[in-house]
Amino acid sequence: MPQRSRTNWTFLTSHARVLGTIARDPGIRLRDIAAQCDLTERAVRAIVADLETAGYLTHTRTGRRNRYEIVPDTRLRHPADGELSVAALLAFLTSPAVQTFRPPVGSVQE
Repeated sequence: MPQRSRTNWTFLTSHARVLGTIARDPGIRLRDIAAQCDLTERAVRAIVADLETAGYLTHTRTGRRNRYEIVPDTRLRHPADGELSVAALLAFLTSPAVQTFRPPVGSVQE
């Protein structure tokens, strides 16, 4: 079997992958997000904080767990993204074709 070559870039940023993972399961633990996105738990914690600060999501504490809520009407902040909303991005990221695709663990370097 041919070996996969590693690249030092990715089509989706870690922020987009974390947001998509939360959209699929708003009650997910940071540890599980880290495992699914092939990131460290510390990196996920920082990304979630970034997403909250930028207004893309909020969280509420339920017992010992967090429950996340996406703010769908928030517009993406980069000028190249035009008027694209979080809802439009998530419609793509949570589509059945994307949900079934999982890159091999360790295939993306962060």
